[in-house]
Order: sequence, then structure tokens, then C-alpha cells
Amino acid sequence: MTEQSGAQWHDEPTDYGQIGKLPRTEAASAKDSAPPASVIGSLNITAASADPELLDLPWHIALEDWPAEQLAALPRGISRHIVRFAHLGGSVIAIKETSEHVARHEYHMLRKLARLDVPCVEPVAVITGRTTADGKPLNPVLVTRHLKFSMPYRALFSQMLRKDTLTRLIDAQALLLVRLHLIGFYWGDVSLSNTLFRRDAGAFAAYLVDAETGELYPDLSTGQREYDLEIARVNIAGELMDLLEGGLIEEKVDPVATSELIMDSYRRLWAELTEKESFELGERWRVGARIRRLNELGFDVEEYAIKTTADGSTIQLQPKVVDAGHHQRRLLRLTGLDAQENQARRLLNDMDSFRADNNPDMDEEYSAHLWVSQIFEPIVRSIPRELAGKLEPAEVVHEVLEHRWYMSQKQDRHIPLAETVQSYLDTVLRHRRDEAAIMLNPDTELLKILEVETEESRYADLEGYPDADD
Repeated sequence: MTEQSGAQWHDEPTDYGQIGKLPRTEAASAKDSAPPASVIGSLNITAASADPELLDLPWHIALEDWPAEQLAALPRGISRHIVRFAHLGGSVIAIKETSEHVARHEYHMLRKLARLDVPCVEPVAVITGRTTADGKPLNPVLVTRHLKFSMPYRALFSQMLRKDTLTRLIDAQALLLVRLHLIGFYWGDVSLSNTLFRRDAGAFAAYLVDAETGELYPDLSTGQREYDLEIARVNIAGELMDLLEGGLIEEKVDPVATSELIMDSYRRLWAELTEKESFELGERWRVGARIRRLNELGFDVEEYAIKTTADGSTIQLQPKVVDAGHHQRRLLRLTGLDAQENQARRLLNDMDSFRADNNPDMDEEYSAHLWVSQIFEPIVRSIPRELAGKLEPAEVVHEVLEHRWYMSQKQDRHIPLAETVQSYLDTVLRHRRDEAAIMLNPDTELLKILEVETEESRYADLEGYPDADD
């Protein structure tokens, strides 16, 4: 513990072996138990590292009354808690008022999930001991770091929304839920509202935002998984009904039927990742085929069980340990680039085509180095400073490659990279909303005037526009 400017900093170790919920050892709320007189006016900050800039924020003021100049310019979100967003150095933090026990539970749960490589927001601190200038106790807060280039689901909806975009959003939510259940995490409050989304080469990547109700176990029962899935279905149906009432999705979209898509998507993926598969002894090629299917879904198989029947005529195969991020790891190994899974898949496809076109016999790692220096880096360097916040670099490169295909189809010729990049900057990127500028759960009225460009709206007039895997 160290003291600095009236604050006590604690590095409270996370018990990574503790299962279920964090034991309740603290008062439920600052209103239930005022801090002792010796602590009044002294913040207690639990954080993995001391960030003095935290002390510049007005912790002596109730969060709902924070002055506008202290906040990031954001619409108020939809939450059961009071939440505000503020600048901290070069990043944006989310600050949520809650009880001390809930804040500590969520802080440690997010640290556990991050260690298990699950997509989630980064916990920054738990701050207790807050009081007003006259000594009145204020509720503790949980501080997390906002995920750059991410969007809440409501920011993805506009008059241009197509049903397949909604389907991809729900597929991303289902994939996140599968990844959580594979590590034994019971969410307890699955919803689009508790998730942030990043663009991922024509699809979306989902990140957990709220772990308040989450519990981590060695394994989940079928009943626990199905209950989490039912919570997701009910919550998503309610969220879509709200959007329908606000005129943000087409009237032909059935919120209840659409919400059930997550159950179908989840169950298909869960079965592919975990179910036993039986086949004849002469069909041993199906072992490799099953593993390749999992690789295509973005998973590596770290361990699998193979059994034969007593007479030796039938083989049973069951994946035992699967690990998400197959394409991400290959891209990182070859290039050092860190990207979303579908972005990595798209970039690897172009990298493989680059190698085939230039020198198929070239060493894979050397060819990857040439691709980075001749394709990836020139595209990223060409982005003007004023446009750099529009999209992640990997997403820009993906869109440039798609734009090149679009131009080639339209003009029936090979388009040089420099010409493609200039066209993309002028006709596409310059008109995109700045996704590095945060917009968290904007209200319905704001969304009615918000223009959110999508892949479909830009290329809707061209039949056969390629999917991310093409």
C-alpha cells in the first residue's frame, strides 16, 4: 500500500483459483455503512498499478452530478447503474457507481477473464472511501477502460440496417457466449447491452462489458448453459422490441423470432466444438476433417479423445480442449500483427495469394515479411492523420482489399494498390463515422438522426460482392 495526495493505493491480488462469486465480506453499499472518521476524505483505490491521473477526477462529487468538462462527450447510456465516461490520459474510462462488494467482484472477475484470454473490457480500479466535501459518504465505483474502436449494439442500427447485419451481430454474441461457457463462465445477464462490438472483416467481434452477475466454475452443467442461453433470448427480444418501437429496424423483423437465432447459432457451434463423432475405421480421414472444420471456425484443438469400440470397427472422436484464435495466432506468428479473428483470416488469405502470385516456393515467413512491407504498411501509412480514428488499421486494410476487388469488377481491369487506396480514402473512409470517438448506448432519439455506414449500403448495387471468406 502506498499513499499519495490523500489516496491509499492497494494492489489487491486476484484469487484466480476462487470459483463462483467473490465472498461477501464488505458492506453492500456506502449508504449502509459510512467509513470510519479516520478514512473520511481519503480515497481507497484498488488497482494493479497506481495511475496518479485518477486523482484528478472529482471523486468528491456524486457521479450523476459530475461537471460536463470532466466527461467524455457521450450520450447517457442505458444501465441499472449510474455510468459516466471520462478521459484518463490518452484513453477513455467508464465509471460505474455500485456497491463495494459488486465492484470488487466484477473487478476480479474481469481480471480472471482477461487472463483466460476472453474478449472483455480491461478493469482499471475499484475506488471506495468517497465522500462529499461535507463528509457525506458516496457509493464506490468500478473503473474500466473503454475498448477503442468498439460500438454498442444501438450504434449499429440505422435506417440502412439489413437483417443479415443483425444476424451477424447475434452470431458474434453467440460465439462470445460459447467461449465463455467453454472456460466455465456463467454470465447470468447475457444481453446486447452488456456487450461491445468491433468490426471484424465484414462480421463483428463481441466483447463482454458487464461481469457483475458472472460466476466462474471448472465446468458448467447443461442446465447452467441452457439457462444462460434463455436469458440471452429473452433479453435480446426485449432489446429488439425497443429498437422496433423506435423505428430503428424494419417492421418485418420479428424480435422474438430473431432473438431465437442466438440459440440456433450457439447450439450449432457448441455441438461442432464438443460433441462426439462416430465413424467407421476406414474413415479415419474424418479426424483431420473435423480438426480443419474447427480451424475454419477459428479454434485450435489442443487435445482430443479417440476411442474404438470393442470389436475395433468404429472410432469415436471428441474434442476435449479447444482454443479460440486460430487465425489470430497464425497472423501474429508470421507478421507480429494483432487483429480480430476474421480480420486475421482475411489478411492471411491475401498473404497466401501474394505468395502464390509472386513465388510459391518462397519461405512462408519471408513471404509474410514482404507482404507486410509491400501491402499492409503502405496502406496504413497512406491514411491521413485526420482519418486515422475512423477504423482500426487491420479493418482499413481489409476494406481496401475488398474495395480493390469491387473496383476491378466494375472496371474489368487490374487496379494498382496506390490507385485503390486513393479511391478508398476519397469515396469510403472520408465519409465514415469516427469509430475511435466513443458512442456508448446512445438514446433512441439520437439514433434517429445518426448515419451509420455499413458494408451493404456501400456495395448494395453490386451483385456478387464477396463475403469475408472470399
